[in-house]
Amino acid sequence: MPKVFVGMSGGVDSSVAALLLKEQGYDVTGVYMKNWSKDLPGMKCPWADDLADAKRVAVKLGIDFEVWDFEKEYHEKVVEYMLSEFKKGNTPNPDVMCNQEIKFKLFFEKAMGRGADFIATGHYARVASPSRLLRAVDENKDQTYFLYRISEEAIAHTLFPVGEMLKPDVKKLAKEHGLHNAYKKESMGVCFVGEVGMKDFLKEYIDIKPGEIREIESEKVLGVHEGAVFYTIGQRHGLYLSGVAGEVNDGLPYYVVAKDLEKNIVYVSKNLNDSHIWTKELKLKDVLMRGEAKDVLVRLRHRAPLIKATFDGETLHFQNEIKRPAAGQSAVIYDGEICLGGGIIA
Repeated sequence: MPKVFVGMSGGVDSSVAALLLKEQGYDVTGVYMKNWSKDLPGMKCPWADDLADAKRVAVKLGIDFEVWDFEKEYHEKVVEYMLSEFKKGNTPNPDVMCNQEIKFKLFFEKAMGRGADFIATGHYARVASPSRLLRAVDENKDQTYFLYRISEEAIAHTLFPVGEMLKPDVKKLAKEHGLHNAYKKESMGVCFVGEVGMKDFLKEYIDIKPGEIREIESEKVLGVHEGAVFYTIGQRHGLYLSGVAGEVNDGLPYYVVAKDLEKNIVYVSKNLNDSHIWTKELKLKDVLMRGEAKDVLVRLRHRAPLIKATFDGETLHFQNEIKRPAAGQSAVIYDGEICLGGGIIA
């Protein structure tokens, strides 16, 4: 009987993953990864509730259950990375780093050390032999965007039981089996602190440093901000200009088009054709690929449409101009349904 350790977050997806594996005859142990437990002002960290939900499902399924504490490593590998990137003016993706460093490295290595044949999670993705990562059947829920940096060794020993299913069917199955979290609300905030927004989280670690918001064409001061590091290129909401959120006079929205971190100035423009907003190529750094292809499909955000491009190993070239993603975000590269890897936008 193959042994599998399932990362159980307390949510419906990982609960159904554990249920399916038990039904398929695996020797299943559920594991709650304790990555973060700190409360933030106005936001209670949901870890204790999530742990209770995961444990309750494990009891219902009759499987062993453990808690593995990765809080120290999580702070070092994910939180510190994220803060250092924001301070450089970039917009990192903590979920990508969490999967690379914690779930599919620390968790994977510890499980293998405990005699596991596989690990499993509730991610929407699929694996093809020997170590190919494929997009999920449910294109709307596909999470390979967050998984592109995991190693071939981890992919070869990972099961994604819900990757073949549609989300409504996952919820239906959970309900049929009496899982109490069948319709639990999904966390949409920062990956490890629940519903708190990224800006509120960053304010705990990065000092507020007010500065000017200027129109890039005229250098005219339109408003003030709390710190250039909190703003993302292309951002439209959360700009307070002349007392109106995101709008001045004629009702056309302003977009963040540039930041000067040294002078702490955020530049905005109403001109949607501003050269800062559009590009036909993207240079990548920290590229990680599991295979080669020149003509590829690219995803620049979770759930964003796939775009055709050519890739020379360092730069993505697009046929038409695309809206420039923020530096620090990920560009994930596909050959058909195979996720080849990707890189960080320079």
